[in-house]
Amino acid sequence: MNNALQDEILKLKEEKNAIILAHNYQPKEVQEIADFLGDSLELCIKASEIEDKDLVIFCGVDFMAETAFILNPDKKIVIPTLEAECPMAHMLPEDVLLKAKEEHPDAGVILYVNSIAEAKQHADTLCTSANAVKVTKSLPHKKILFGPDKNLGTHVADKLKDKEIIHVPSDGHCYVHRLIHVEDVELKRKEYPNAEIICHPECKLEVQKACDVVMSTGGMLRHIAESDKEEFVIGTEIDMITRINSEVPGKKLYPLLEGAICKTMKLHTLEKIRDSLINEEPRVTLPSEVADKSRKAVEHMLEVSK
Repeated sequence: MNNALQDEILKLKEEKNAIILAHNYQPKEVQEIADFLGDSLELCIKASEIEDKDLVIFCGVDFMAETAFILNPDKKIVIPTLEAECPMAHMLPEDVLLKAKEEHPDAGVILYVNSIAEAKQHADTLCTSANAVKVTKSLPHKKILFGPDKNLGTHVADKLKDKEIIHVPSDGHCYVHRLIHVEDVELKRKEYPNAEIICHPECKLEVQKACDVVMSTGGMLRHIAESDKEEFVIGTEIDMITRINSEVPGKKLYPLLEGAICKTMKLHTLEKIRDSLINEEPRVTLPSEVADKSRKAVEHMLEVSK
């Protein structure tokens, strides 16, 4: 790390008693100044443990910062730019979920943590890509309303044949992972015959079936660190390779799709992070009733994940 702006950010962070949390899809220069990097579950857990910091700078998308506020309503939660919205999370507004609950009153409700708080407050529990199967098992209901990601819901349904998974909405998805096709897997298998191919469960089920391993980004990091294999094809947002390269040197990593880029994750520039530290805004807040209701679902997920 050799950047005057990064140095300024690190100095401001100390002066403000701040912590910088960043998702694995952040670019290299942001990963380098973060106190903690992780996937959605790891960031939720870290957010639940923050006690000695006055200011939380969240370099991720909006639902992640909302979750940090839900778990820390007395702290200043700041996102460097409010434009960093997750398109998939906004595919499930409150009214769509409430309509589905009316149509299926006997169903449990599991929402991907990649959802907005107005929907989270109506969930029995939340899940991440790392724990979706485990969380779904934890509910007694045979019928589950699952949203907003159809591909993750399909992944769960494929693993748990005794549960009826109802997708809410019917076609919620991550636009980045939807770009990946079976043909990409076949191409990389020919190009790198010795590589293990790993993809994220936000990919379509046929892509998951074509790959060798399906796991969350945090799972990918641990798996590669512990593996004897040297070559891996990574089927998720390209900056996951940046994280793995920095922490697991000596491995050969190739993107399953070079164009797998989450544009909103790249909106947090070093300039915006610096300004958010100076101004302590834009703040992320929620109505207390929404935060309180959502907290129960978040805490249930965290308890199941232990």
